[in-house]
Amino acid sequence: MRKLTYFIACSIDGFIGDPSGDAEMMMRFVDEEFFEFLKAEYPETMPTHGRRSVGIDDLPNKKYDTIIQGRASYQIALDMDVTSPYAHMREYVASRTLKKSPDPHVEIIADDLVGRVRELKAEDGDFGIYLCGGSQLAGELIDEIDELVVKTYPVVLGSGMPMFGSGFAVGEFTLEEVRTFKNGAVVRTYSRKR
Repeated sequence: MRKLTYFIACSIDGFIGDPSGDAEMMMRFVDEEFFEFLKAEYPETMPTHGRRSVGIDDLPNKKYDTIIQGRASYQIALDMDVTSPYAHMREYVASRTLKKSPDPHVEIIADDLVGRVRELKAEDGDFGIYLCGGSQLAGELIDEIDELVVKTYPVVLGSGMPMFGSGFAVGEFTLEEVRTFKNGAVVRTYSRKR
């Protein structure tokens, strides 16, 4: 059984972006030390066009071979005329509004998102599934998430887009690892309590 991992950046107060979802203010914390960590541990979480621009497109995937992203996250790439932002993985976009994929490498999941994710998790394989962005998407898949990797940056937003756009429900996770950085960022890894 493959794991679904929500790999997400957030503020100290738990927001993944401002009320519109913009997280640009957190990008300034991706300094040299943090970039080296991402490159060594999670290179596949960087978009293909970004990997190419810094000369690391040849790095092998370490943890994930499949990505699921929400429509809003995918739109960021489309706005840059990039139709396959994670070409180094199998790409899925959860969307009820995007009826046809603009790229043959990207599959749209319009119906039965949970069912499709369960199918992907049931596949054999050494790599997991990267859940990328989308408060609503994470809220819809909260019961399917096996692992959280939370990159917390030293900034408080006060309000904004929460990590999970879902109703109240208690889900317990176990802290597995904590990594701190000189810039004040903290990366915590949790696994779901079963």
